[in-house]
Parts: sequence; structure tokens; C-alpha cells
Amino acid sequence: MMKILCVSLGCDKNLVDTEKMLGLLRADGYEFTDDEAQADIVLVNTCCFIGDAKEESINTILELGQLKDTGRCRALIVAGCLAQRYQDEIMEEMPEVDACVGTTAYDHVAQVIRDVLDGKKERHFMDVDRLPEVKASRIMTTGGCYAYLKIAEGCDKRCTYCVIPYVRGRYRSVPMADLIKEARDLAGAGVKELILVAQETTVYGVDLYGEKTLPKLLHELCQVGGIQWIRILYCYPEEITRELIETIKTEDKVCHYLDIPIQHASDRILKRMGRRTDRRQLKSIISLLRREIPDIALRTTLISGFPGETKEDHETLMEFVDEMEFERLGVFAYSQEEDTPAAGFEDQVDDEVKEERRGELMEMQQDISLENSRAMEGRVLDVLIEGKVADENVYVGRTYMDAPGVDGLVFVNTGENLMSGDFVRVKVTGALEYDLIGEICDESAK
Repeated sequence: MMKILCVSLGCDKNLVDTEKMLGLLRADGYEFTDDEAQADIVLVNTCCFIGDAKEESINTILELGQLKDTGRCRALIVAGCLAQRYQDEIMEEMPEVDACVGTTAYDHVAQVIRDVLDGKKERHFMDVDRLPEVKASRIMTTGGCYAYLKIAEGCDKRCTYCVIPYVRGRYRSVPMADLIKEARDLAGAGVKELILVAQETTVYGVDLYGEKTLPKLLHELCQVGGIQWIRILYCYPEEITRELIETIKTEDKVCHYLDIPIQHASDRILKRMGRRTDRRQLKSIISLLRREIPDIALRTTLISGFPGETKEDHETLMEFVDEMEFERLGVFAYSQEEDTPAAGFEDQVDDEVKEERRGELMEMQQDISLENSRAMEGRVLDVLIEGKVADENVYVGRTYMDAPGVDGLVFVNTGENLMSGDFVRVKVTGALEYDLIGEICDESAK
């Protein structure tokens, strides 16, 4: 039985593609391994969203390519965004790579591997606006208690800094019936938390049904037995409707958490970015969310050092962050991506200045986060257990305010035996900048 080593890089949306490829390969008779020396085939699902991600993907390919000389590896397959964008360069400059698979062709990965093992060099690409068709069940790589549900592919926004429309195509919603079936399958496999992802979740359904149908999808997903939390990521602020707010507010399973990437707060920079909101609108949307859902946790992401960003623009952003006091916040230094409009802007900001401004924003957010964490002391929260600290009576979990991988954790002190996927009631006894410390105060919550 041939064994495959798979490495998934980049975002959670890419991870869903990886899990679907693993399901297809399992159905085709392959086994999987984490041991490089045991790998007959290496599959790398790549990212190229920003420069650092591109560099990580290239370095990973080169490193794993050495297994063809030092191990038993017979085939190196490169899939995902880097393959989609740079197929010619990869195949010409990396002779160790046997095949490139595009972002909309990953459902053909098993056939590609068969062709490579027959001695062929493969480039397998299909219409960038196609939706892959995968009938096999996903192999979850997230530990089992939570899973990402990708509700759409591609994006129509075309922000001036972003390569996504070029490598992922136009916005295409996944039919609702398919999503409900996938959610039921995931629940049947033990998943307790569904995390809805797409390049943009808020316009789900417009292309299929002629209107925004995310609220309807949420209502349907809430009927799936076994699912206890539903979390929504990647909501463009201008697309948030009162119907969506009301759904989050009234559906018990939908977490009072929203990820709203605003990118900046200077009207001048927002316009140059091709964003569709201004500072006043952002403030209005955030105020509405907090007024309607007082305990909502808001996450956002920002870009520092966008071309033309002046000291005054940066100070405007700092003032906005200070005023809004987001519960969760991340900052990326602007990455000049070829073929995007912003890459051609003349007034590029020095890397040193980008990083300095990024550091100032994160330092401010650290203070805000510590203040928010300290306000949690004494509160009792539902916590989803994800693991245990080795050799200690301490478990690790998350609250409704925390998405996996990007937000904080709760360290739970208890002598009880808990399992991954358990929900427990935890009283917060201590606070760090991004994490909480607590103890079980009564029986499991759910």
C-alpha cells in the first residue's frame, strides 16, 4: 500500500481543500504518513497570498523535494494557490516537482498521481471559475471537535492589494443542500463546532439564489443534530445586514462572534485599497453590532504600510483601534503582490516603516486585549475542551469569543477527566494578554 505525506499551508479555506483531497486519496486506496522516510508520494497544498506565505510554500517544496534523493519518495505533487499562479515557473525551475494541480482541479488529484507514477509530468488545471466536485468524505485534520465549512469559493471584490480573484476566480456559492449534507456528515464524525469560511461569507447565495442567504443557511445549519457552536468568519462590513444580525442574536447555536476584516480606517487609504466602506460607515456598523448583541466579540484584521500611507493615516488608524477596542485584532504588513493594482502604485512604504507601524498597532492591541481579559475575571463561561497540558491537571479550550488558531485559549485547572469535544462551565480566575485561566465550577455545560 503506497503512503502519502501531505502538507497543507495557508488559510483554513485551503485546509478544507486539503481535507477533501485526503478523502479522495483514501477512497483511491492510499494510506497516509507523517514520517518523511515512509512517504512514497508527497503532496503540498500551497499558499501565495502574501510574500511570506509564498516563501514558506517554496521552501517547503524544496525541502520535501529532497526526499526523492534521500527517501523512498517517487512523486512530488504541488497543489493550491502557488501552483495556480506560478505553474510555469514551478515546472521549469523545480525539476523535483512532478505535477502542479490548480485550485479548481484538486478533485482530480488521484488521477494526477496515477499519471505521475506512470512516468508523466502533469499540469492539471481547469476553469478558475469552476467548483470542484468531491463525493468522498473529508478526512479531518483539526482534531475532530471542530471543522471548517467552506460555503463559497472565489471573490468579486477585487481589492487593489489582493491576488485571490486571480487564483481563486469569481465568487461561487456552494449549493445549500450540499452544505447541509456536509454539515451532517461532520456532525456524525463528532464535530461540535462548525466554522463557516469563504473569501467572503456575507454575500453567500447571491449568485445562486439572487439574494444574500447566509441567514437562511444559518437557520438550516442550526437544525443539524450534534452541532453546538456555529462561528462565522470573513464578513465584509458593508454586506452585514440587519437580518444577519438578528439571526446571530436569536439562534442559540450561532456564536456571538464576528470576524470583520476592515483593513484600515483612513478614508483615503480605504479608497486606494478599493474597499467599499469609510471610517464613518465602519463605526456605524460596529456600533450597531454592539448595540444589538452586547456580548459580541469582534475580530478584525488590518494592513500597515499600504502604498501612500502617511504618518497621519497611520495615526488615524491607531485612533480608530483605540476607540473601537476590538476584542480580537491582527495586523499584516503590506505585501507588494505582482499583477495587483497596488503593486504598481509609486508611493510604496519602506519595509522598516511597515513593520514599525505594525508593531505600534499590535502593542496598542495588547493593552486593549489585557484590559478585556481582566474584565472576564469572575465570569462563568462555556468552554470547548480541545486538549490537555502534558503531565499536568490542566486542559486547554476555547470560549465563544475565540476562533481556533488565531485567538486566545482558556487553561482549565481540574482533577476531572475530560475529553476533546467536551463543553464545560469554567469560572475565570486569571487573565493574560490573550489567554484566560479558570477552573470548572459545576457540571459540563452541554
